[in-house]
Amino acid sequence: MRPVSLVPLLTITLLVFSAGHVLPAVAEGEGREQKVWATAGSPAVLPCHRSPGKVGKSWKQLPGKTSVLWKRHGGSAHQEPHMVLEVGYSGLCKTALPMRPRVSLQDSALRNGNFSLRIDPVRSEDAGLYEAQVVYGVEVRSCRVELGVMTVTLSPPSPVLENEPLVLSCNSSHRASLVETRWFHNGRLVPTSATFCSLHGALSILHPAISDAGSWGCQLRYSDNEIISATYNLQILGFDGPANPVVYAASGSAAELPCTLSYLPSAFGSSTVTAHWSRLTGGHLQGWGIPQNLSSRNFPLHLPAVGPADAGQYRCAVSAGSKTTSRDMTLAVITVTPSIQGPVSEGCHLLLFCSLTHPRGHERFQWKHLDAAPANSKLAVAASQHQQGHAPHMGPTLEILRVSQADTGMWECSVHGPEGRLGAVEYGLQVTGAQVSSPPTIFSGQVTFGLTLTLFLLLVVCILALALQKRKRSPAFPALEGMVAVMVPRKKEVEENQKEKIQQTEC
Repeated sequence: MRPVSLVPLLTITLLVFSAGHVLPAVAEGEGREQKVWATAGSPAVLPCHRSPGKVGKSWKQLPGKTSVLWKRHGGSAHQEPHMVLEVGYSGLCKTALPMRPRVSLQDSALRNGNFSLRIDPVRSEDAGLYEAQVVYGVEVRSCRVELGVMTVTLSPPSPVLENEPLVLSCNSSHRASLVETRWFHNGRLVPTSATFCSLHGALSILHPAISDAGSWGCQLRYSDNEIISATYNLQILGFDGPANPVVYAASGSAAELPCTLSYLPSAFGSSTVTAHWSRLTGGHLQGWGIPQNLSSRNFPLHLPAVGPADAGQYRCAVSAGSKTTSRDMTLAVITVTPSIQGPVSEGCHLLLFCSLTHPRGHERFQWKHLDAAPANSKLAVAASQHQQGHAPHMGPTLEILRVSQADTGMWECSVHGPEGRLGAVEYGLQVTGAQVSSPPTIFSGQVTFGLTLTLFLLLVVCILALALQKRKRSPAFPALEGMVAVMVPRKKEVEENQKEKIQQTEC
């Protein structure tokens, strides 16, 4: 009876010993070594499951409890493996101090035969060979997994400012020599150019723009044909909209200068944000402070009423943490200047000039009478010689040959560019009662010339008559010559009186 009682005792002793040291001869289905790649900063799962031949069995029917021990082999062949995570028969969990609390079992209850080790987040120093030894009931399981780590680094660290040069570096723990590096932006291959330069696993972006933000992927190919890929989400702190915006505003109206960040300041972990507007005019720097708002990325500047003196360059500077980015913009003011100030008399010749401060050279002007149908407006656009071919109502100058009551009301001058309508200004035209009709301007010079010629002929006739009379009379009357001399200034007075009468009839 004594030899029979030793069998259970030897079996229990063997199981206890196997919990810490699984012998190859006893380990059931010793798994082949697997390889898992992970990116530093992201989670990784080292797989280890119950033997495939036993999957059909119900886990609850297995006798006894389970113990799991994950070890990591050292960097050198002479270094002993060290414990990473251990779960004993009692359920007590032990974790190595350097990896606490980043390691855990995928199934903490161990009820579904999943003994996989989860590392979150992975660090570059976590690369190496891991081994799991599992004992459940009378069965033993061993898993060997090699963890390879890819590291994508950004210099300077996030957040990167718009137009600030940056370098993305891609490395891995693979020991073979690197043969080729390929970069992808949002899934599209990025060719090497003057803007993007790839060398030895690093990508340099000389002038990053907001459009360069997003997912960047690197693909490394080694001499043993191992291909490894990793991704990095690049965030660039800048502003929405064009690089050098121009804001168009009508003279006398309110204007709002935009300042919108590409990301919320809180996305970069910034707890403080400040915005400052400034304008440089004649060497004097004028500034406005914007209240702090971490929940918004908009910091506009509102100007209640602008004029030509307010036009010029403005700058919006936003500081998020230790990083400060700024954007310059131009305020262009549209103004209408009439040739006749105040109310205009009916029948007058009127010119309206539409001007724009800080033009870029491609703007087009268009006039429109807002208070009348186009068919009733007596409109003629007379711009400079290079605008002769423009369509009607186009050009910076609006000419109304003879103002009438139908021209009363609001006239709009709108500015257009390649991107569409840029801005507009309105001008209210007031027309007073009709004036005394006057001859057309084109004939006023001819009438004046005819009157002058008539007076000259009359003067010549008078002089001839006096000369004939002088011959008939005695030369003892010298007063006659003085009389002729007095007639010359009388002729000038008549001409001046006639010109004043003509000018009084004109507008």
